[in-house]
Amino acid sequence: MGDSIEKVSIIISRGSLEGIYPGLIMANGARSEGIDANVFFTFFGLDAIHKSRQKHIKLASVGNPGLHFPTWIGGLPGVSGLMTRYMTGRMAKLDIPPVPEFIEMIGDTGAGLYACKASVDLFGFGPEDFVDPVKDILTVGEFYKMAAGGHIVFT
Repeated sequence: MGDSIEKVSIIISRGSLEGIYPGLIMANGARSEGIDANVFFTFFGLDAIHKSRQKHIKLASVGNPGLHFPTWIGGLPGVSGLMTRYMTGRMAKLDIPPVPEFIEMIGDTGAGLYACKASVDLFGFGPEDFVDPVKDILTVGEFYKMAAGGHIVFT
């Protein structure tokens, strides 16, 4: 076996249910294994840590090949909401918490949660727009310095 992983930095860039959960699950798994973890939220991934948006994360139903139905069906009214309720119900049965609770839980483990400065500026957000577990707003360069010596995972 090779060297053990001591640090991982995860980038979450998509604001959909299936774009956010993989990074959160990976960060939680890292912390449960004693691995240092930092999560960098950029572009639409900021929705996961935005106070007024994080409770409204939906599954992307249009053009999502994982749903295995034609794109036009995903665009019908109510399909996104229906698929979101279905998936969140399945996740609840597996004790996977909703996004707001998961973010708080991961922050409580000591993982670093950070917003991307370029994206924050692009969307006109400020520190007051983000939930408390978010430690800071970082530039990409600051994120890379923090990630140095570890693995970077882009979800």
